[in-house]
Amino acid sequence: MRYLPLAFDLRGRPCVIVGGGAIATRKARLLSKARARLIVVAPEVGEELKGLVRDSGGQVFQASYRAGCLDSAELVIAATSDAGVNAEVSRDAQARRLPVNVVDAPALCTFTFPSIVERGPVSIGISSGGAAPVLARGIRAQLEALLSPRLGTLAELAAGMRDAVKQALPESARRDFWEWVFSGPVAAEVEAGRTGEGQRLLEAALADPDMNAMNRGEVYLVGGGPGDPDLLTFRALRLMQRADVVLYDRLVSDQVLELVRRDAERIYVGKKKQFHSVPQDDINQRLVDLALEGKKVLRLKGGDPFIFGRGGEEIDRLADAGIPFQVVPGITAAAGCASYAGIPLTHRDFAQSVRFITGHLQQGELHLPWQELASPGQTLVFYMGLTGLDTICRQLVRHGLAESTPAALVEKGTTREQRVVVGDLASLPRLATEESIEAPALTIVGGVVSLHRKLRWFDP
Repeated sequence: MRYLPLAFDLRGRPCVIVGGGAIATRKARLLSKARARLIVVAPEVGEELKGLVRDSGGQVFQASYRAGCLDSAELVIAATSDAGVNAEVSRDAQARRLPVNVVDAPALCTFTFPSIVERGPVSIGISSGGAAPVLARGIRAQLEALLSPRLGTLAELAAGMRDAVKQALPESARRDFWEWVFSGPVAAEVEAGRTGEGQRLLEAALADPDMNAMNRGEVYLVGGGPGDPDLLTFRALRLMQRADVVLYDRLVSDQVLELVRRDAERIYVGKKKQFHSVPQDDINQRLVDLALEGKKVLRLKGGDPFIFGRGGEEIDRLADAGIPFQVVPGITAAAGCASYAGIPLTHRDFAQSVRFITGHLQQGELHLPWQELASPGQTLVFYMGLTGLDTICRQLVRHGLAESTPAALVEKGTTREQRVVVGDLASLPRLATEESIEAPALTIVGGVVSLHRKLRWFDP
C-alpha cells in the first residue's frame, strides 16, 4: 500500500488551488463539500470557480503562480495545463511539508483524490494510488448501487441520538444496540422514507429496559424479477444481503438466488403444477413465526410479488400479526420476457392496451371474460397458461379473434435458457408440443408478436 487512506477535517482551512479552468473547478467542488476555504491562483479564473471561492469565504488571485502563494496554505492542488508550473507547485509545497496533489501526475503527489461515495456524513473513498482511476470509478459505481440513498439520513439520526444512547446504556451494550439500529427495523423505516417512525422505534428500544424491541424481526417481500439478475433493483440487492433466512419460490433463478447472503438459511417453498410443496397458509404463518423469532426474513419471489405472486395475502397476514415488513417490486415476467423476446407489449400500430391474465386451470377449467379478451387492439399475456394453452387459443378464436392472430410462447425468459416459439392461435398448441416447451413459460397474444424477428436483441 503506497497511499494511506485518511480523512481530513478541512472546515475553514485554507486550501490553495493553482489553476482556474475546468479541472481546478472539479477539485474546488470537492473541497467546497468539505467546507474548506478556497484560495485560487491563476491568470484566468472561470465564473463557477469564482462563485465557489466566494461562497467559501476565500480569495481569488488572478496572477501567475509564485512560491509565496502557498504562504497561508494547509493543502495544495496544482491543476494547470502547464506541466512546468505544476511541477514547480509540487516542489514548493513539499519543501514546506504541505500535502500536495498534482492532477494526472501521481509522481508529483503526496496525496491523491479517491473516487468518493457520499451519503451525507458517510463517505467512502476508493483509491488505486493513481494507478487505475477508471477502475476506482467502476468500484464506486458498484458501491453506489449497493448502498441506500438514505444512508446519510440514518447516520444523521444516529448522530442526534448518540448522547441519549450513551446515557441510557452501559458501554458494553452500545455496540449491539447500534448494530441493531443499522441492520434492523430502524434502518428499514428510514430506507422506506419514514424517518420519524425509525426514530420512534429507536426511542422505544431505549425506553424498554429489557430491550424487547430489539428482538423483533421483520420481513422483506422482494420481487426477484423474471430470471436475469441484472434486472434486480438496488433495494432488492441490499435486502438480499441483509436477511437471516430466505423463503424462495420455484421461479427464482439460481443466478438471483446466488446473490442472497451466503450464510442465510434457505427454505424452498416453491409450487409446481399439480403439486404444492408448502400450502400458502403455511407459508404465511411461517413468515410470522420466523419474524417473531427476531429474524430478518426475505420472502423472495419470481417476477413481481403483487402480480399473480400472492404477495398481498402474505403481507395481510403479517399486518394482522403486527410484523413490520417492506415490499420491493420486481420486473414482472410479462415486461421482462416480452422485452427480451423483442415483443413490445404496446405499439401504436398494434396494441393500445395490455392485459395480464392468469391461465391457471381450476378443476380442469378456465373461466375468463373471453369476449373482453377477444377485443382488437390489445396485447394479452397469460401467466401459468401452458397447461391450458389449447383452451386459451380455442376460446379466443371462438369469441372473435382470427386464427391467424400472432401468438408466442417465451420459455424461461431473460435467462440463458430462454426459448421463443412464434406462431398463431391456430398453430401455437401444436408448436408447444413439438418444441417440448416447459414451464415457466409465458403466452403472448396480439399483433405485437409479429415484431419479434425484427426487434429481438437478446440471443442467449
